[in-house]
Amino acid sequence: MVKVWWWRRCFPLAFILTAFIGGAYGGNVTYDGRSLIVDGQHRILFSGSIHYPRSTPQMWPNLIAKAKEGGLDVIQTYVFWNLHEPQQGQYNFRGRHNIVRFIKEIQAQGLYVTLRIGPYIESECTYGGLPIWLHDIPGIVFRSDNEQFKFHMQRFAARIVNVMKSANLYASQGGPIILSQIENEYGNVEGAFHEKGLSYIRWAAQMAVGLQTGVPWVMCKQDNAPDPVINTCNGMQCGTTFKGPNSPNKPSLWTENWTSFYQVFGGVPYIRSAEDIAYNVALFIAKRGSYVNYYMYHGGTNFDRIASAFVTTSYYDEAPLDEYGLVRQPKWGHLKELHAAIKSCSKTLLYGTQTSFSLGSRQNAYVFKSSSTECAAFLENNEDRSVTIQFQNIPYQLPPKSISILPDCKSVAFNTAKVRTKNDRSMKSYLQFNSAEKWKVYKEAIPSFDDTTLRANTLLDQISTAKDTSDYMWYTFRFNDNSPDAQSILSAHSQGHVLHTFINGNLVGSAHGSHRNASFVMENKLNLIKGMNNISFLSATVGLPNSGAYLEHKIAGLSRVKVQGRDFTNQAWGYQVGLLGEKLQIYTASGSSKVQWERFQSSTKPLTWYKTTFDAPEGNDPIVLNLDSMGKGYTWINGQGIGRYWVSFQTPRGTPSQKWYHIPRSLLKSTGNLLVLLEEETGNPLAITLDTVYITSQ
Repeated sequence: MVKVWWWRRCFPLAFILTAFIGGAYGGNVTYDGRSLIVDGQHRILFSGSIHYPRSTPQMWPNLIAKAKEGGLDVIQTYVFWNLHEPQQGQYNFRGRHNIVRFIKEIQAQGLYVTLRIGPYIESECTYGGLPIWLHDIPGIVFRSDNEQFKFHMQRFAARIVNVMKSANLYASQGGPIILSQIENEYGNVEGAFHEKGLSYIRWAAQMAVGLQTGVPWVMCKQDNAPDPVINTCNGMQCGTTFKGPNSPNKPSLWTENWTSFYQVFGGVPYIRSAEDIAYNVALFIAKRGSYVNYYMYHGGTNFDRIASAFVTTSYYDEAPLDEYGLVRQPKWGHLKELHAAIKSCSKTLLYGTQTSFSLGSRQNAYVFKSSSTECAAFLENNEDRSVTIQFQNIPYQLPPKSISILPDCKSVAFNTAKVRTKNDRSMKSYLQFNSAEKWKVYKEAIPSFDDTTLRANTLLDQISTAKDTSDYMWYTFRFNDNSPDAQSILSAHSQGHVLHTFINGNLVGSAHGSHRNASFVMENKLNLIKGMNNISFLSATVGLPNSGAYLEHKIAGLSRVKVQGRDFTNQAWGYQVGLLGEKLQIYTASGSSKVQWERFQSSTKPLTWYKTTFDAPEGNDPIVLNLDSMGKGYTWINGQGIGRYWVSFQTPRGTPSQKWYHIPRSLLKSTGNLLVLLEEETGNPLAITLDTVYITSQ
């Protein structure tokens, strides 16, 4: 059966969002059932996600230039509420958080912007990008028809919109922003809120449109997105899985085409092939899609502590531009060729008559004709073997699981399975930190109950208590044992993520959960002393949870403790949020002088700080620390956090999830750079190396 779709050149059903703009972008931004209409022109747009906080301002121009060279028209980014308003009413738009500077750089290079305000974003960002102080608003229910949450959500969304308007960044003002997003994948949780879910999504759409940005709004993975908001697809196969727009007047948009997948500590990297990405993009366009965004086009680095629970510091390193901004082949080049092939016939695709018909058991043709001479075709082979098909009386060989693009319905300009470009990435050791004389150490104090000032007669939730000021929180208690048993057993139940247990100042055991199951039980044999025993637990989160309904109810830390069957859960506990070294900021040049550092000894102990200095390598190659010899902890360069490391949590293959950690060159001085590491477990800093990264072509 032949299916026919007719898209008339005049598009009388276009939903017009009046947004007159001038300058370099000109015209207005509208949409109809075929595509976005920018400056009066229907457009097929290719977009790539680049998140400004996951790279540095010095990296932005090169990242954007490489995206443009790769055939992109749009840069898509989330807005990070937790980074912009870390304390209620106190805003930060400086440095890596300078979103206006980022968007102006995109504009300067002639690309458009999709701004995903959220303000819940998920994005493997701690707490889903929501600021932790929201947790303490009385009566609040996140992402629901709840007055407290709606008040703060609208206040922040309006703030961001006004920041954009003040800089004339919306297309309606001559700027590059052509599309905005409110909420994020709410369809995943809407059912948990029952009727308050539907009323909330209606309110969110109405609120967003009321901000009068002059450009269309979208909601991703939201099949019931209220008019005029466009529902969009996220996933790897939107040409197959997307139900389509919920109105004939809305275009088919793909806001997240995952170029790989985020990685977690202890997890094996997911590698998605360039061929698979290209196949699914071609299929989406063949089925009348008109906007494809690659998530991520450049993932970057989860600096500081912005990663969510168990997510590695490196983010989407397998994207077309790797963590350091280097071109990763074959993805970058293969997709560039795909974009060129599709754009070469975009007029026919946008204005032509579409027909689709079978060429075999699992072979299909998608043909677009706008006149007797203008014709474009997508020939699909959905089998895992090569086939030869007849199209317009001409034989075409189609490789397994591939689509051939014929911009003139005759010659094959591109096949999704035929990769032409490859390269390799290598690390070269520049400096070995193998001189014990150059390392200094500081041993973190193990607090006992008497050292604490925060007390409670029960176990406290770590998220509510620490308020994301630190990954660490001490739980301490004491008890008198007049007849110590050499076989005493301690049982500690944790809601996540990591637990180190000290008895009378000595480490007796450690345990941790995983991304799939954060909670765990740790059991250890104890050597108690007669009389008073001090038990100190160091609980560590590895990022906060970032998804699911009722995020405000998620907890972490100790939940139950027993010694020889005796329950100590509801008794006097002492707490300390964070480590002393954190409080004194000994990772900075000024804070380093506040403690007495010692000479490095051959034996290493848990909870040890290490510091040294180094000179920066010459040249422009990216720089990384190879921490393969370390355990778990955190790293600072010149006082700037470059993220968590967890080398000891290995994959099922027996390798670290991540051993190289990015040091942006903009953080470095030519000489005398301060390197500080906090090692929770044990490690060998003498085997750390400073490496440079380079690409070799094939």
